[in-house]
Amino acid sequence: MKVFKFGGASVNSADAVRNMAQVVQSHLESKPLMVVVSAMGKTTNLLEKLVPGSADVSSANTLRQQLEVYHLDIAKSLIPNDKTIIKKIQDLLHQLDNTIVSLQPDAAHYNYNYDQVVSFGEIISTTIIAEYLNHLGINTLWSDARQLIQTDNHYREGRVDWQASETATKTLLADSITHSVILTQGFIGGTVDHKTTTLGREGSDYSAAILAYCLNAESVTIWKDVPGFLNADPKFFADTVKISQIPYNEAIELAYYGASVIHPKTVKPIQNKGIPLFIRSFITPEAEGSSIGDYKTIVPETPLYIFKNNQILLSILPRDYSFIAEDNLQVIFGILSKIGIRVNLMQNSALSFSICIDNNPQLVTPLIEELKSMFRVRYNENLQLITIRYYTQEVIDSIVAGRPILLEQRSRTTEQLIVPA
Repeated sequence: MKVFKFGGASVNSADAVRNMAQVVQSHLESKPLMVVVSAMGKTTNLLEKLVPGSADVSSANTLRQQLEVYHLDIAKSLIPNDKTIIKKIQDLLHQLDNTIVSLQPDAAHYNYNYDQVVSFGEIISTTIIAEYLNHLGINTLWSDARQLIQTDNHYREGRVDWQASETATKTLLADSITHSVILTQGFIGGTVDHKTTTLGREGSDYSAAILAYCLNAESVTIWKDVPGFLNADPKFFADTVKISQIPYNEAIELAYYGASVIHPKTVKPIQNKGIPLFIRSFITPEAEGSSIGDYKTIVPETPLYIFKNNQILLSILPRDYSFIAEDNLQVIFGILSKIGIRVNLMQNSALSFSICIDNNPQLVTPLIEELKSMFRVRYNENLQLITIRYYTQEVIDSIVAGRPILLEQRSRTTEQLIVPA
């Protein structure tokens, strides 16, 4: 079995879904083919604004209407005059409305609320695509990822129960041998008490890797709007270089630092079973792309650039000028874990501990308030975290471009800088 993953950009319109279907149809020699799909376009961003406690109440109705019109327009274009698909979408949107009303709009429940609301993007997306593939005559089974990928109740960063997930996916495979395609959702999972969880923002890649691990898949292919793994985001660089070959360990490092091509947790499950991962373009599906596998070196070896915007740098200081020691760090990391914050960079000195994190107000505000009860806290906002792999001083100087450096870390192969955006 092969596992394919299609992100939001690959299904963001009716034409994009048609193209995705053509890619799937051209690879049906491996039956069944497991296909993992994200929410359509920027649906996740829109749904985030509908999470109780996040949205401006006055704009909620407008956002909800945008959500409905967007998905109905795609469905009607794909399968004109089909009432079944329209009813399924409207039923799911009605479920979304009921879910939002039932949730408690306070900071303590934000992570739980987020998962229950935002997960509808993937459910609606795959519902439309399953109907369309079957309409084309591709025998497709829609499968609920919340029953396949089993997690704990660590909302927004669900921790996978590998044994339960493996049992569930193998049961699915045994029951679906007559189907050409098994279609399921990326990004989402479920708990033992049937609550929806998510696997981390942009977690559909991780979903594909989990399913590949559980099914001992032949390979995983992530279909993107870029020709492969590039050494920089083409939005920032005009002359990018495609990396044709990436060792597992190098891919893990790059994903950890924030390379947007793959989710940070994607590589470990497939590396554990020696499953290769391919990154290919859905725009030019015949092109070779990039591969991640059991290689010795990255090819070609060239500077790689990773930019993370909307960062905040927090400096945490003891009130009594005592050292930042293990007991203080234990408290700080306990708070970070409880709120569900991932640290992008950290640095320790005798009297302060600095962390760079994504500036999400729903998480950062309660973090600062809780830290202030025990420590002095200073912070800088509107920052950019730059990571350069295989750097030279010339490369660093050209990227910084005279901006003040608020924090810098350097190893033999990696330079990280925090600068004003």
